[in-house]
Amino acid sequence: MFQIGNAIVSDEVIEKEFVCNLTACKGQCCIDGDAGAPLDENETEILDEIYETIKPYLRAEGIKAIEDQGKWVIGSDGEYETPLINGGECAYVIFDGNTALCAIEQAYNEGLVSWKKPISCHLYPIRIKEYSQFSAVNYNKWHICDDACTLGKELEVPVYRFLKEPLIRKYGEDWYKELSLVADEWQKHSSKK
Repeated sequence: MFQIGNAIVSDEVIEKEFVCNLTACKGQCCIDGDAGAPLDENETEILDEIYETIKPYLRAEGIKAIEDQGKWVIGSDGEYETPLINGGECAYVIFDGNTALCAIEQAYNEGLVSWKKPISCHLYPIRIKEYSQFSAVNYNKWHICDDACTLGKELEVPVYRFLKEPLIRKYGEDWYKELSLVADEWQKHSSKK
């Protein structure tokens, strides 16, 4: 582990390789799991503000789940998260054939909203846990992403490089530059072994 600013970063963020392979996984991370996507408190306000704009993109069962439970919920761990449809997929999931996509991101791609999607989704496979004094930035290994790990190895793309955009979104350009410097030094050191 190493520290950048107030973030304690797992070595796996620079050691592991990963490139999302949507054609292989079909967006399974949006439909599997036992909880909705984690949300920052400010993201609950964004969902409240943009809901009517993204509503036309949602499936009927997603709209029902949101109208029954709310645009966001408090999960069993006391954290904010997106609601689920019947305890399954995220209420904001839409499908292109049999591939799960995000209705929020679809509206973003079409220029209707300025928020791409929850930062937790954008950062995956990195998961961030906020503590009072620091953030823990960890790589999360999940079997449904095995194809993404394989593709990352083939293309030689480490997690931090694949997630450059969301890491900058979360922590800023300077933080990411420092992370890149640490990764470069780590690479030099590990290649000497």
